[in-house]
Amino acid sequence: MREVGLRLSEVVAQVREQVQLGVTTRELDHLCEEATRARGGVPAFLGSPVGGPPFPGSVCASPKQTVMYGFSDDTSLADGDIISLDFGLSHGGCFADSAFTVGPGSISERTQDLLDVTEQSLYETVSCAVLGARVGDIGHRIQVLCEAEGSGVIREYVGRGIGRNLHEEPSVPSYGKPGTGVLLRAGMCPAIEPMITSGSWKTETLDDGWTV
Repeated sequence: MREVGLRLSEVVAQVREQVQLGVTTRELDHLCEEATRARGGVPAFLGSPVGGPPFPGSVCASPKQTVMYGFSDDTSLADGDIISLDFGLSHGGCFADSAFTVGPGSISERTQDLLDVTEQSLYETVSCAVLGARVGDIGHRIQVLCEAEGSGVIREYVGRGIGRNLHEEPSVPSYGKPGTGVLLRAGMCPAIEPMITSGSWKTETLDDGWTV
């Protein structure tokens, strides 16, 4: 898992450098696939049937108000946009998954605050994901921090375990009660995925069966 994670971190860094004004999400998708295969990996999302029909790309490219599972296309990133890029890599029978959200140009103070609190919640939660803690401790830490800033915490989609499969137990919500849920044990690998909004936590899925 450490080796797979390291390979994916290199792909993340390469893709992130290219998130610039004028680039299209289709170009970023192609870059991600090429960078993944150059490192001996396979794009984990490409053709994945989880949640709907086979996913058509290597990257879930979710701009503006899209939470997740957005499709890549030929629309160029514009000033004021934010874009979430979520992708994974499989190698040697193991999977890794990573996501980040950035604004390639100038963004509003409110939007920057949303990005900041979401990133802060991730790093603070990683620090408390230790042996003997429970899944509810992770979700509670995210929820308290983000709701204190007036942000909404998505309920309908959650993090999960990852390892030999892209999606494994346990579910890892971004909300919860401390001291509850599955106990974290040696060898477990939770994918912690705070999904935070500047408004309501409620979502809807589009007719394509994927875009949230």
